[in-house]
Amino acid sequence: MAKTKIAYFCQSCGFESAKWLGKCPSCQQWNTFVEEIIEKSNGSVPDWKATSSTTQQRANKPIEIPDIVFSEEQRMLTPDKEFNRVLGGGIVAGSLVLIGGEPGIGKSTLMLQLALSMPNLKILYISGEESERQIKMRAERLDPSESQNSKLKSQNDSEIEHPKSDFGKGCYILTETSTQNIFKQIEQLEPDLVVVDSIQTLHSSHIESTPGSVSQVRECTAELLRFAKESSTPVFLIGHITKDGMIAGPKILEHMVDTVLQFEGDRHHVYRILRAVKNRFGSASELGIYEMLGEGLREVSNPSEILLSQRDEPLSGITISATLEGMRPMLIETQALVSTSAYGTPQRTATGFDTRRMNMLLAVLEKRCGFKLGAKDVFLNITGGIRVEDPAIDLGLAAAIISSHEDIPIPFKTCFAGEIGLSGEIRAVNRVEQRIAEAQKLGFEQIFISKYNLPSGGKDKKRIDLTRYAIEVRTVGNIEEVFGLLFG
Repeated sequence: MAKTKIAYFCQSCGFESAKWLGKCPSCQQWNTFVEEIIEKSNGSVPDWKATSSTTQQRANKPIEIPDIVFSEEQRMLTPDKEFNRVLGGGIVAGSLVLIGGEPGIGKSTLMLQLALSMPNLKILYISGEESERQIKMRAERLDPSESQNSKLKSQNDSEIEHPKSDFGKGCYILTETSTQNIFKQIEQLEPDLVVVDSIQTLHSSHIESTPGSVSQVRECTAELLRFAKESSTPVFLIGHITKDGMIAGPKILEHMVDTVLQFEGDRHHVYRILRAVKNRFGSASELGIYEMLGEGLREVSNPSEILLSQRDEPLSGITISATLEGMRPMLIETQALVSTSAYGTPQRTATGFDTRRMNMLLAVLEKRCGFKLGAKDVFLNITGGIRVEDPAIDLGLAAAIISSHEDIPIPFKTCFAGEIGLSGEIRAVNRVEQRIAEAQKLGFEQIFISKYNLPSGGKDKKRIDLTRYAIEVRTVGNIEEVFGLLFG
């Protein structure tokens, strides 16, 4: 007979305790422990082919690094170039990828669109939240040929039979939440890729707790992890997030998977951002940008065009900064508004930028340049709904603040790339050549950079070759020099 045991789990970090605790000793959170009943099976066969696994029959031996046989990971390329970029060049065989995001942001649409775009593979889409009919309706909306058929049907030709489309061939839908039944279907189908929507809806019979609890999420993820590694089948997990923006469930969930992707955006805007938070097979600083349309998600290959607004006349407080997200250079619009404070304490608000760094820039402008900003309300905004942590936009933000303070517009076709130090100097930024090339490609006429910039990867003291650029590159050493060139 199976043994039952009661344990207490922290809902924040997954810490297990034999008794209830008021404060978690791991994450220091209060009142997060919940009681769960765990059922231990007596010698029962695990779900995923444990009888064929040799992990318990042999003991690994230490191997020297030169003796380890290494082969290049074969990646599975998808038609979605943005998705390939975020994953580091494609899907790695046997990888476990977790995708999190707010409700209604488009996680299920993204994964179903990915599954439908690869008809040459056998893909199993497991849904614990939607019925087969709901998924069929979404798939028809994503079918490009379906929109053409709907136009024909609107012309009162319902008696005409349209040929059946092959769209969705190779994509199998399974509405199931029990991991035991899921693995039975996987053994029969033998898919090339598995999508689980969502991990919080699955439950294992070995754990007597509700789906979505700490122990259930951990056990179901562990079973899927064993399946992915032993069968070399990539698995995508869709996860819910909490009100704080963190992925729901224990923190160990993010440690178990190979890649953690965050799908961000505002449901009231059409643009979505897919960001890599953790990636064992590539860079963790890449992002992909999509546009949400009625027919699904469209890739945005040139994000600089959507992040720059079209203005008919010059306005004060608006500048263009050259930033980097992973390997991709982007030009973003930075906006500032400086006004006289109507209350005793001036307001400092930043959207898409660190407020503490904004306060540092204001202190530098007041101390080194003599601008009286202590009694002013300052508001900063990064357009496009993205958050930027690149210090290279310091120069553009400082120029936007002074432009709004003096009510003098920045000249058109001017962009900035430089970090500001506490002494007012313009510090060098990395990979400045890519920033200059991106500004030149978009038709800008001049760019301000630091005079201390060196060629990327070069140890010599040679400056970058400015003659090979059609754009005018202005090198400056301190912030006073920048304001002298801009405002006279």
